[in-house]
Amino acid sequence: MTDLHLPPAPSRRRQLIQQWGAILWPSFVAAGLACMVFFAFVDPLMLRDISFPQHALSRELGYTLGFFMFWAVTAAASSVTWYLLRPMRRDADDVPLG
Repeated sequence: MTDLHLPPAPSRRRQLIQQWGAILWPSFVAAGLACMVFFAFVDPLMLRDISFPQHALSRELGYTLGFFMFWAVTAAASSVTWYLLRPMRRDADDVPLG
């Protein structure tokens, strides 16, 4: 008899941490590189004046928001890549075609 209230096994927890690390770490590095390239050509204050002139956003806040925006986009791309690389489940009724 198994108890449904047991915490996940350490191996499952380790696997989950590795999966999240494989998504978040490369996306963090890619976001940092994208931020450097983007903000080498775009000043956050000029971008603020074009997009949100009514808000008093500092240059540092512009860099921070830009980094987290790039991180979210690259994390989404890494998540899709991870999802597409997962092994397929085999169903009992799988019949080879042909």
